[in-house]
Amino acid sequence: MYKIGFIGAGNMAFALAKAIKNAKLASSIIASDVNDERLDFVKKELNIEVTKNNAEVLNKSYIVFLAVKPQVMDAVLDEIKNKIKDQLIISIAAGIKLKKLELKLRNAKVIRVMPNTPCLVGEMAAGFSAGKNVTDKEIKIIEEVLNSAGKAFYLKEELLDAVTGLSGSGPAFVARLIEAFLEGGQKQGLNKDVAYELTLQTFKGTAALLQESGLTPDELVKVVSSPGGTTVAGRELLEKSDYKKILHETIARATKRSKELGK
Repeated sequence: MYKIGFIGAGNMAFALAKAIKNAKLASSIIASDVNDERLDFVKKELNIEVTKNNAEVLNKSYIVFLAVKPQVMDAVLDEIKNKIKDQLIISIAAGIKLKKLELKLRNAKVIRVMPNTPCLVGEMAAGFSAGKNVTDKEIKIIEEVLNSAGKAFYLKEELLDAVTGLSGSGPAFVARLIEAFLEGGQKQGLNKDVAYELTLQTFKGTAALLQESGLTPDELVKVVSSPGGTTVAGRELLEKSDYKKILHETIARATKRSKELGK
């Protein structure tokens, strides 16, 4: 079990802390924030220690998540840089590269994570990269901690922009598809509530089936498609469209923007 701290107690920090606590990976959890109301909420909901003192988080933690907005990261790094000993410092701030973290924090062991919003329900899809001072054993520790909130993959840092484009921004793109399914069902006569629940369960069930069966997406398409049936009729229209091209370009555009922001 690990002593874990959070500098910043926003939604993502709350979700990670909750997952880590539920997985019983922490001997202690402490979170800091500038907002008193937020600290009261986190303390009440998670029953963890809270403080307004970032140095206290460092002193009481082995793993420290930097869960602050990118625009205030410089100030936080300047504040903690002379207080770090042998802690693992994990940044979840978008666009903040390992090089900058290592430059600011000198010889610290730094990790950069690109999580996504399904972390809020324990279904995170994340990529992470480690700085030059992080050992293989420590990478395994981070992997274990992050996997408590979903799935995390250890990758080269240059691939984190692609992770941002695919899974970081992905929930918004999937939500648009869900929105289209919902509207399509309503146009065929279903009321909004029924169409919404059917759509959500269809997306959820399809993902679960692919994960648990080992089927590829193409194999599942063939399983669902009976010759001359309804699925084939719908596929004829869908597969004549540029849906793949549009989705590929959507992910590419988000990935490109991630690279631009990283500069």
